[in-house]
Amino acid sequence: MNAAGTLRRAWAGLSGILVLIALAVAVATLVFVAVGGHPPASQAQQVQQIAAGLHCPICKDLSVADSPAPLAQQMRQEITQRLRAGESADQIRAGFVAAYGDSVLMSPPRRGVAGMVYYLPLLVLAVGVITAFTLLRRWLRAPQPDPPGAGSPELSAAGRRAVAKAVARLREEEPG
Repeated sequence: MNAAGTLRRAWAGLSGILVLIALAVAVATLVFVAVGGHPPASQAQQVQQIAAGLHCPICKDLSVADSPAPLAQQMRQEITQRLRAGESADQIRAGFVAAYGDSVLMSPPRRGVAGMVYYLPLLVLAVGVITAFTLLRRWLRAPQPDPPGAGSPELSAAGRRAVAKAVARLREEEPG
């Protein structure tokens, strides 16, 4: 039994060390990916990413990447040409915004009236939390009504005698 107990303790210590090593490897991997970033995307992937972020001016709910319209095809070709010319994705998007306006972006910009899409839910959440907190504080601080008989003073001896007489009179008057 002593050898088995020693073996169990050794295994428990070893499993703890293995967990720590696995955790350290996971953290190191996350740091490596965060610092190193993603591998550079191919030109076709970059075109797809940029086109997916732009609305097709002809189609209602399709991105330039998904639209079969001839204009969307021309826009994809223009993205490819601009990438070959060395423009960044932000520069390409800015060019399309200059040509078509903010409505060409799949997600609204974070400024102006369109920026409310990002900030209004946070504002509503904050107001809700503050209101709930205030109501909870009021509810917890509100005086609670005393249960019946809890706050009544003790009867004096004379009061008890008077109650006993009244109860005895009621019993005498009962038909029975």
